[in-house]
Amino acid sequence: MKRYAAIAALVLFAVAPLVSQAPKGWMVRADRSTSASDPDGAGTIKFVTMGTGFHATNPAAAVFWNPANTVTGNYTLKGTFTLQKPSGHTNFYGLVFGGQGLEGAGQNYTYFLVAQDGTWLIKKREGDASTQNVAPKTSHAAVNKPDQSGKSTNALEVRVGADTVDFVVNGTVVHTMPKAGLKTDGIYGIRVNHLLEVHVDGFAASK
Repeated sequence: MKRYAAIAALVLFAVAPLVSQAPKGWMVRADRSTSASDPDGAGTIKFVTMGTGFHATNPAAAVFWNPANTVTGNYTLKGTFTLQKPSGHTNFYGLVFGGQGLEGAGQNYTYFLVAQDGTWLIKKREGDASTQNVAPKTSHAAVNKPDQSGKSTNALEVRVGADTVDFVVNGTVVHTMPKAGLKTDGIYGIRVNHLLEVHVDGFAASK
């Protein structure tokens, strides 16, 4: 997760050549790895519609969002994520919310992610070079690990209430915190870290 501390010159709205395609209206922002021991994969990021959902192929980490997707007040954000196969080491994927200025140097959002090792975490980005843990990487039995086929499916929810925010994996609340500690109004989207291929169904926010 050190890679998130990156890289203003490389992540400023990096749509091309790192990104080959995205659905109409969607934006893609890549975060290039600067770690020699944990490099990005070869090729370009692909984010496409597939069936009733979206399919992300990520040699590099990226955030995906449609500027029309904004929500305020009390709401529930959902998405069901199917990891197609494990990567060579732990990488995270999941939901982005409370986004502001995602295309610029002042990007700001919170993300709730899970990984193939059965852990979840919550982080907050404030600008190109600043991320901080909201809740650290934590193991939980509710997070499904890859089965014998190599796939795992996890339904994630962020439930924003009047005073608290619940973070939910497969129907189980894994963390609750005061709403006052987060920016919850704004753009919602998807984050997939590098070396992952993930399918997303049921992605939506509802009041």
